[in-house]
Amino acid sequence: MSLPPAPIVPTARTLVLLTLLAPVAVVIAATAPGAWTVAPAATLTVLLVAMIDGWLAGGLSRFDFHAPPDAEVGQAAQLRVEVELAGAGPAHPEASIGFDPRLGEHGKLTFPLLPTDVPGRFAGSAPAVPLRRGTGELTDLWLRWPGPLRLAARQRHVALDAAIRVWPDLSPVRSPVLQHFLRDSQFGTVARRIRGEGTQFEALSEYEPGMDRRRIDWKASARHTALYARENEAERDNQIVFAFDCGQAMCEPVDGLPRIDRAVSAALTAAYVALKGGDRVALFGFAQQPRLMTPFVTDTRAFHRLQSAAADLDYSVGEPNFTLALATLAARLQRRSLIVLFSDFSDPTSAELMVESVERLVRHHLVIFVTFTDTELDELADVDPDTMTDIAVAVSADSLARQRSIVLQRLQRLGVAVIEAAHDRIGYQVIDRYLQTRAAEAIG
Repeated sequence: MSLPPAPIVPTARTLVLLTLLAPVAVVIAATAPGAWTVAPAATLTVLLVAMIDGWLAGGLSRFDFHAPPDAEVGQAAQLRVEVELAGAGPAHPEASIGFDPRLGEHGKLTFPLLPTDVPGRFAGSAPAVPLRRGTGELTDLWLRWPGPLRLAARQRHVALDAAIRVWPDLSPVRSPVLQHFLRDSQFGTVARRIRGEGTQFEALSEYEPGMDRRRIDWKASARHTALYARENEAERDNQIVFAFDCGQAMCEPVDGLPRIDRAVSAALTAAYVALKGGDRVALFGFAQQPRLMTPFVTDTRAFHRLQSAAADLDYSVGEPNFTLALATLAARLQRRSLIVLFSDFSDPTSAELMVESVERLVRHHLVIFVTFTDTELDELADVDPDTMTDIAVAVSADSLARQRSIVLQRLQRLGVAVIEAAHDRIGYQVIDRYLQTRAAEAIG
């Protein structure tokens, strides 16, 4: 498809030359006023050469733009541009793409286009790293290629009508470490009955030396005049709820991504393990009011439903209402469940309301509270002070850190399992705690 001629624009090199001509014109005017025409002539010459250079840059015959329809937050999405230039000399084209800031820092990406095997055809790509979930629009494409002297360039602007759907990060689910664990453990691809554990009766077997004597079934042994032991099956079909605080504190970034996105990634990883183990999983999200409550998913083939629901968890700038949210969650649960609550707190008042709500929840359910290590507070408290301001900041940070520690200790005294770790370790610590809780038969 032939496109109309692209406008010619001066480059930085031309502007530098014109700037250098200004003091020359002043010197000529001061020393030889009769030769004042030299400066305008030189300026016109530079502009004329620049116009010719822009004309020699050639025209744009066609271009192609490709962007993936889907991406994961924090993971690179490759944007690719291909162009074909007609009648161009040794060109050095570049492309610039404008997009929604949620798709990357500064909302713009600029990269060079390199020659391909086909003469006159250039191609290039660059990664856009999404910073938030949701749908990010790609709005503009600028193409620019200079002439042989690089005094002028042709520039084409194209309005784009494309978008990338940003999903939660599932790279931990696909990691070889987790897949190896799932293959080599009781949570394999084929569900197996695990005898000798749990509380659900499976069968009777003859008692052998070395067995736990507490497993002896004395009534059956009396009937058969021989010792028989009970074999139990590990419990399955437990209810696991991953609850997300979507309030202001959870939207603050940690290592470049909001805490809520880190939490969603960790929760989906643990949810995948739970589904592999035969348990049921649901998601619950809240801020000022409850926003999301999915039905319980019972099979890994329906895992995409959890992923889609997690992608719709929106960000909030307000404080969460723990009282309303956790009361609503408790009312919707018809049986004892394991609730994994991802949250954070920034002041004692909100922490007090959270503790009160969790205390009511823990009366009927098992609760795991998950929060991120506040490295910023630790750094401020440990810095060597040089001024009075530094001392005041360090004292305030240490006070907040102590209050945070007191809140977590209060939760532990209520019987809540607390996980506080760095974002890159949260997911595996949640899995470890879930497996320990499941092995202890503490959920059902």
